[in-house]
Amino acid sequence: MTKLQIHERYHPNQPLVAPKKQPPKAFAEQLKQTLHKPVSFSHHAEQRLAQQGISLSNVQLKKLNEGIETAREKGSQDSLLLMKDLAFVVSVKNNKVITAMKQERMENHIVTKIDSALIL
Repeated sequence: MTKLQIHERYHPNQPLVAPKKQPPKAFAEQLKQTLHKPVSFSHHAEQRLAQQGISLSNVQLKKLNEGIETAREKGSQDSLLLMKDLAFVVSVKNNKVITAMKQERMENHIVTKIDSALIL
């Protein structure tokens, strides 16, 4: 009987050369794409805007989105965003305006349950 010496193992189901890995998308990039959905408005916020005759321009919506992104980068969860004569309470993690009002109506009002405020 002959003794065989095997120095290398061959596995037919595995390729001989490792396939080149494609560089994965950076986690931060994937997260940004997921979170870069435009701001939405709660039913309450939509009612407030309609009652007060407020309509937002594309420029204002862009500023609002940028403000939410800035708040997110700073770790905010619920933020008060002030824009000229408008005020918005925003859920940063949900990209959603919870309520909106003109700043003139904020006199003697207290804004609670926020962890940050941004002036846009």
